[in-house]
Amino acid sequence: MTAACGPGRPAGGAATATAAGSAAAASLPTLPTSAISFSVIDVAGQLQLTKAAIEDYGKQNSKYVSGIKFETATAPELPAKLKAQQQANNVQLHFVLTGSDGLSAGVEQGLFTKVTPDYEKKFPGLMDNYLQPKAQDLAQGYGILVVYGNYGPTFTYDPKKLTTVPKTADDFLAWAKANPKQLIYARPANSGPGRSMLMGLPYVLGEANPRDPNSWTKVWPYYEELGKYVEYYTTGTAATFKELGQGARTVALSTMGWDLNVRVLGTVPKDFKAGSIATRLVADTQYVCIPKGVDNDHLAVALDLAAWMLKPEQQAKAYDNAFFYPGPAVKNVTLQMAPKESQDAVGSVVRPDFDELIKKLPIETPLETKALVTAFDIWDKRVGAGKTQ
Repeated sequence: MTAACGPGRPAGGAATATAAGSAAAASLPTLPTSAISFSVIDVAGQLQLTKAAIEDYGKQNSKYVSGIKFETATAPELPAKLKAQQQANNVQLHFVLTGSDGLSAGVEQGLFTKVTPDYEKKFPGLMDNYLQPKAQDLAQGYGILVVYGNYGPTFTYDPKKLTTVPKTADDFLAWAKANPKQLIYARPANSGPGRSMLMGLPYVLGEANPRDPNSWTKVWPYYEELGKYVEYYTTGTAATFKELGQGARTVALSTMGWDLNVRVLGTVPKDFKAGSIATRLVADTQYVCIPKGVDNDHLAVALDLAAWMLKPEQQAKAYDNAFFYPGPAVKNVTLQMAPKESQDAVGSVVRPDFDELIKKLPIETPLETKALVTAFDIWDKRVGAGKTQ
């Protein structure tokens, strides 16, 4: 189990003399002596999974936190927001909830505080507690993995319209060609399902180096050909399932979490089916990051909150409505530990064939930061240009 510093226990050591993000490591900043306001920005839809844990932290640590403000943005919007505040020496965003997309951009552009190993005392046994330590390695020390799963690529479909389900990449392309404008998916730079397909396809097509987008000779031509039969790409995932549920499309790219969650919510009928052409599953990841430039009081609270979110009882809340199925990033957190409403919601839509795929197929972590940014850029230029709305 993760042994995070308990709520309200001041971290040992004197406050660092420099602002967050400096090269100075060692001592943990002390928690504030009076309550401060705290701002969280979500660029990944993560609040659905972690808001309850964050709010619980605020309630139980009112001597440190007077209130928590939440705001949302898209992953591509995050760098400009942080840069503007950092350049003005007035960082008002203290905690970032992000997927691998926002993490990659932030690390590439030097926007986040180095958390490990600088402040690893706050996270004892961190790597041993993770289900997949490699997923934490992807953060390069600039974030803490808090949610894990949401495997893909999968696709969700209307069984009344699609009766012969594609099993291979060739099948999928042939179906799209025969049914133009019936496939929809979102721009990968701001979509878990779009990103999952982008990272899973190199394995399906047998690329020599599936983790180097610049070397792909099969993926990009496949996407370009598939794109001939896609009317447009949305800027976010939710719109794709809305169109699927309303009957405007037959197939939407998905991940396991998205497929289950939109059926819990009723965006898509519960009797819609799912398939996959995957030969390996790519796990999705969610992190918390701390912007460079936060003052020591906010840095101390941010580190304390991140450790709090790794406690098993808080991790169990990540089962939620199956949005990131399964959800917990640390070991030994079962569905039975989740709130009853989560147990009921997940139970109402669970697909045994998803659990079989998780057991049967090899599981890969997302692409490393530079590779992922490169893949997004190539897709934007070669596939999405002029067709994203």
